[in-house]
Amino acid sequence: MTRRAERGSVSVWMATTTFAMIVLVGLAVDLRGQVHARQRANDIAAQAARAGGEQVQAAPAIQGRSVRIDTGSARAAAQQYLRTAGVAGTVTITGGDTISVTVHDTYDTQFLPIIGIRRLEVGASASARLVRTLGGSEQ
Repeated sequence: MTRRAERGSVSVWMATTTFAMIVLVGLAVDLRGQVHARQRANDIAAQAARAGGEQVQAAPAIQGRSVRIDTGSARAAAQQYLRTAGVAGTVTITGGDTISVTVHDTYDTQFLPIIGIRRLEVGASASARLVRTLGGSEQ
């Protein structure tokens, strides 16, 4: 009689344990994917800032007076880089010498839709600052 009363209890335990293991493996896989997506967003933000930072006002730089970002060209270059990378982001230019890029992206989960999590948000920021040096010191 005791054996019949316990029949099926291992199946419930096994199903619960299996589900928990799938969720844990899924969590590990998808969090690793989110970290990879965040690293990619960091790289894209840095490269977009670099692309924008290359757009310098030529005349003052050539004359040695100052180094300033050509704001229109810099913003366009950074936004073009973001478009080419397929991500959304914002470009801000401050002080005439600093360009900041913020990237917004998502990671589509592989396992976590089982528990209702289909996407994980990622974001990153980077900036580039133009400096003028003379003899190794910033001017």
